Amino acid sequence: MLSVDNAVVLAAQTQVLPSKLQREKSLFYGLWGAYLYRFLVIGIGVYLINFWPIKIIGGIYLLYLVFAFFRDRKKKRHRTETKSHKHKHLSLFWSTVLQIEFMDAIFSVDSVLAALAVSSNPVIVLIGGMIGILVMRFVAEGIMFLMRQIPELKPMAYVLIAIIAIKLMISIPSINIEMPPSLFGVIVLVLIVVTVGYHFAKPYLKGRN
Repeated sequence: MLSVDNAVVLAAQTQVLPSKLQREKSLFYGLWGAYLYRFLVIGIGVYLINFWPIKIIGGIYLLYLVFAFFRDRKKKRHRTETKSHKHKHLSLFWSTVLQIEFMDAIFSVDSVLAALAVSSNPVIVLIGGMIGILVMRFVAEGIMFLMRQIPELKPMAYVLIAIIAIKLMISIPSINIEMPPSLFGVIVLVLIVVTVGYHFAKPYLKGRN
């Protein structure tokens, strides 16, 4: 369930890349980065409680992504941005990969902390984490496919990213409010159903107007 958080963020971040091949390649790099971070984080798992500031940093960064997306959407600068990146695919690609790796590091802390609460056995946590990363990859690819078919899912993903940012920040020790993964899963499902419903109802609504 925690892998859904990462998958939503990764799928949204890859959308700035111009081709399907580049989006899939950036996810591939993100997958191996996620494995590496979980190995490192599990090794220092007993000290993770002292790493809570990274959740604040990650939350602020995610909120910035949401702000930047809706700001640019409001200004209708998508065509201009596409042209400005036309001859900078390499730098755009690697900057996206770096963003994905940064988010992998943040989500690794969060997911390993949750896993250590279930089992203190590092082998079990590692196996579970590896399975979770594979699930994350397939979920992210599924979200990317749906975004291509239903454009309204992209702004919906950024709404979810804002929720994820808040979820990260309120889980720090001084606040200590945890959103259950099952609740987040329900929120994701409800938003997807509403967005898909709006997508198919939009032509009918426009016809009535």
